Amino acid sequence: MTRATCGPTTTARQALGPRLVEYRIRSAVLCRETRLRILFPIGYTEGSARFPVLYLLHGGGDDYRAWTDKGDAAAATADLPFLVVMPDGGRGGFYSDWVLAGATGTPRWESYHVGELLPWVDMTFRTDARREGRALAGLSMGGFGAMSYAARHPDLFVAAASFSGAVDTSLYTHIYARAARRDGGPRGAIWGDRRTDPMRWRAHNPVDLAPNLCGMALVLRTGTGMPGLLTPGARPDPVEAMVYHKSLRLHRRLLRLGIEHEWHSAAGGHDWPYWARDLRATLPVLSRVFADPPPRSDVLTYTSAEDSYHVHGWSVRMSRSGRTTLVITGVTGFSLTGEGFATVDTAPSYEPGRGYRVDGTSLVADRAGRLTVPVRLGVGRHTVRLTIEKDVP
Repeated sequence: MTRATCGPTTTARQALGPRLVEYRIRSAVLCRETRLRILFPIGYTEGSARFPVLYLLHGGGDDYRAWTDKGDAAAATADLPFLVVMPDGGRGGFYSDWVLAGATGTPRWESYHVGELLPWVDMTFRTDARREGRALAGLSMGGFGAMSYAARHPDLFVAAASFSGAVDTSLYTHIYARAARRDGGPRGAIWGDRRTDPMRWRAHNPVDLAPNLCGMALVLRTGTGMPGLLTPGARPDPVEAMVYHKSLRLHRRLLRLGIEHEWHSAAGGHDWPYWARDLRATLPVLSRVFADPPPRSDVLTYTSAEDSYHVHGWSVRMSRSGRTTLVITGVTGFSLTGEGFATVDTAPSYEPGRGYRVDGTSLVADRAGRLTVPVRLGVGRHTVRLTIEKDVP
């Protein structure tokens, strides 16, 4: 997934209400036109204040219109001081860059949402373009998207909420094959064959990537699949029962890791009355986080199963695929756990042209203030800890 892309082009804009506007944009990443809706806060057109943004993601079988047409999102957010951006994510796109083609080519939803749409929103509207000014929420497939994006890009989002989310790719895996077929893709189109490419599945799995969620405001809400009060007379819902177990797995992993989060489960099905209620119940949490963001830790930990990744201004390129963990201790050093050989580019935190000692090796910061550090991890999973100090002339 590449973050840096040329921005999309706006081709149409239609006001659908006093706060709701629908945009049609031409995406260079998707190579086609796509649409989204935005709910603006009251008073947005007045003054020069900047506003946080909630990215609200739809579920499988729906599109960008779902939250306003079915989920009462406009009324729920009427008095809240932030933008609500509702992009399209395909009927079964699962907020990922696919490995195989579907009916309209090979979808690149993550590259579009994170690398193209997010910068476009910040450049086009008066937003608080910091991590502290962005949150994610979504239902079902969108609940997965919210937690997966938050875990894969923890430097971009301060909060994430999942409602009936399919947040564990290791459980009930037929869900993802069925989703791919919705968009004309074969089994394994999203992340490949799970038997031969398990690391790609783990690279997107919120349960595997749960350590990256530390320091965010997190909310997990799900029904159990048993009939609930909002749908009297309903039968037990097997789909909600499946996502309940997925959400429970993420909840338990967060508990083991000591990561604070809200967990809410009750009788209820995979249906809009419950998701609309979940959104209303979660919005006060997001409002508090935007008003008083949690402080960022001095030590940043990031786990990935990608061959290369970029986070917190750092870049890591691995010579061997596998799970790696980068622990950043500010300008004083870092540790990397994994196997093989890696090249680590630090954040631009050093004096350009100045020499630095990295555990006995002399390196010079480039014009941007970055150090490029080769790291030999060897065979088997090892941890290498490196200290960065100014070189004595």
